[in-house]
Amino acid sequence: MDSTLDLGSLLGMAIGIALSPIPIAAVILMLFSPKARVSGPMFVLGWILGLAIVGGVILLFGGGSAGTNDDPSVAALIVKIVLGILLLLVGVRQWRNRPRSEEEPEAPKWMRAIDSFGAGKSAGMGALLSGANPKNLALNAAAVVLIAQSSLGGGAEWGVFAVFVVLSSLTVILPVAYYFIAGRRAEKMLDSMKTWLMRNNAVIIGVLLLVFGVKLLADGILGLVS
Repeated sequence: MDSTLDLGSLLGMAIGIALSPIPIAAVILMLFSPKARVSGPMFVLGWILGLAIVGGVILLFGGGSAGTNDDPSVAALIVKIVLGILLLLVGVRQWRNRPRSEEEPEAPKWMRAIDSFGAGKSAGMGALLSGANPKNLALNAAAVVLIAQSSLGGGAEWGVFAVFVVLSSLTVILPVAYYFIAGRRAEKMLDSMKTWLMRNNAVIIGVLLLVFGVKLLADGILGLVS
């Protein structure tokens, strides 16, 4: 079996993590808070660390079970199937619970307290939303399995994973960078983006989960039967 790294799938998984409406809306809300210059960057730092720690642990302790350079192990394929099923189940739930056109989605309770978040809470929330979110956890794990079962050496694997984490974080990095560059001029655009993301969160997440769930499930099944 070809063990070259599937960059297209890896990029798709990074985009799937990056397109997380609630975290993007959360970091934008932080940029409207009195502590924006601290809470925004700390949320980004927490987000990056959440992805890096979870994926790094999997790569460090589970990478060896992904298979040889020529034959991904049965365990790696089963992991793909399990992750695919998980994404499909959560995706169906998200889609069924999406707000109807006349409904105004309600923000999570913790988002209403963002104004009071300091550096520690902001970093912790970023880490929680990136590392413990079921969608991100599944896509992060699937990406690590993909990297580990490739023909890359150990150093190259970690380099690719680092790039993956950065790409997965761009949607929380860019609003903060834009805020520091544009200042108050950024508020109108960021506020419009936050409103749209909150309104369409369930649809975006549902579609992403269903697409990646089908792909992972198909890859795992085809790998087992081939």
